[in-house]
Amino acid sequence: MLLSLDIRDVLIIDRLELRFQPGLNVLTGETGAGKSILLDALGFVLGWRGRADLVRQGADQGEVIAEFALAADHPAHVLLSEAGFPASDALLLRRVNSRDGRKTAWVNDRRASGELLRALSEVLVELHGQQDDRGLLNPRGHRQLLDAYGVDAALLENARRAWRDLRAARKAHTEEIARLEAARAEEDFLRHAVSELDKLSPEPGEEAVLDSRRRRMQAAERLRADVARAHAALSEDGAERLLIDATRWLETAAEGFEGALDAPLEALGRALDALGEAQQGVEAAAETLTIAPGELETVEDRLFALRGLARKHGCLPDDLAALAEDLRARLARLDNGARMLADLAQAEIRAQVAYDACAQELSAARQEAGASLDAEMAQELAPLKMERAAFRTAITPAEAGPEGADAVSFEVATNPGAPSGPLSRIASGGELSRFLLALKVCLARGVSGVTMIFDEIDRGVGGATADAVGRRLHALAQGAQVLVVTHSPQVAALGQHHWRVEKQVVNEITLSRVVPLSADQRIEEIARMISGDTISDAARAAASDLLAACP
Repeated sequence: MLLSLDIRDVLIIDRLELRFQPGLNVLTGETGAGKSILLDALGFVLGWRGRADLVRQGADQGEVIAEFALAADHPAHVLLSEAGFPASDALLLRRVNSRDGRKTAWVNDRRASGELLRALSEVLVELHGQQDDRGLLNPRGHRQLLDAYGVDAALLENARRAWRDLRAARKAHTEEIARLEAARAEEDFLRHAVSELDKLSPEPGEEAVLDSRRRRMQAAERLRADVARAHAALSEDGAERLLIDATRWLETAAEGFEGALDAPLEALGRALDALGEAQQGVEAAAETLTIAPGELETVEDRLFALRGLARKHGCLPDDLAALAEDLRARLARLDNGARMLADLAQAEIRAQVAYDACAQELSAARQEAGASLDAEMAQELAPLKMERAAFRTAITPAEAGPEGADAVSFEVATNPGAPSGPLSRIASGGELSRFLLALKVCLARGVSGVTMIFDEIDRGVGGATADAVGRRLHALAQGAQVLVVTHSPQVAALGQHHWRVEKQVVNEITLSRVVPLSADQRIEEIARMISGDTISDAARAAASDLLAACP
């Protein structure tokens, strides 16, 4: 709900603060008093594209602030959350237009883009008038309006889900066809590469092992000589003989030293044991240096084969095994391509059948909702003196999409036997106003949270028809907020809150202001609307009668 609208230095408004209420709010005033300026200002703060010269003459900038109250489930919360704004039950929009044309916007005191303002406006305000291209006159929104009016939301969700499944099935089928075509283009390469890799059968880490073996075998002669010399130094003719002799000599002399040689003898024993372990290790190492004839050539051939194949495929030797697995999988997909394509084609067919069923069910629901809306419209048009006019919800096949395969258009025929056509082309100004009002009354039932603005929607009608228009606006405002700019005394009398827009000249400068009216002031204003500049007692009496007859 729109709580307030503060305007500073916009066109002929220097400073204006309006506090709106729930229910039916009416704004009246003479032609040219500035009623349209209020809508221009509201459109500006909501990011709508409008006139560029908004700044009042002599001011540096124009500013508009609009405050809205948001219910807990209001869709504006989702938009604010997606834009990174904190949650709040109050929404403050502020927009400034400088003299040089620059525009700056804030949402709850944080800088915001014009795109965010326009997105918020879609869920905050509905503007309806004879040139209403943002709302009911735009055929692109008719399907959504009909769905909101009488189509179960579960049917829409089923259709969206079936559409997602169908798109996924189509994508998988198409991608598999592309993969198979690419695979067939390289089939000869795949078969040759897989055969070559399978023949070599590379393993991860094999290159490092082979390279180590090759280097060790290349140095085997030198290593073998060094190991042989070391083994000789440790053998019976070397260190081992010396240790044994030293042990025997000390054992002979030990009796004369009364135990003083026990520790050296034990150390020599340990040394002999360690020497034996060293000999065994050297002998084992020497055995590894034994090279069979042709073994070095075999190792080198395989090492060079691994490296050559890796260069050929542009990868590391350790990646050859994974490459072979990938190529085998691609070849297997090619070999099993016909079966896989058949499975995916069947999956796409099943998804198409499921989507078609959802779309048909949704279309049937729309046909039923359209018939109901047509019947309601007939009931609404009769009191508006349009009982001879016909309203029709046209539902025709359209390109399939996430919300079915229907195009919806609201059409009218103003005279019996005349062909029906779009609202904006068939109906005249006054007829169009009444059509839009009747349609909004039907579509808005059960809808809340949006401020509805009607800009002179009663233009061209009077008497009982104007009264019928006003009563429908009054009914529409029950449990909601409706703002009406009107020249009709019958409509003004039905307002629950009434403002008069008027001009005044201050220091030879024309300014517009808005005055909330008391009960007595309402009588005077409505009497002026009835009789003109000269207000008679009869006009006052008629105004009093109109107010007394209001519900």
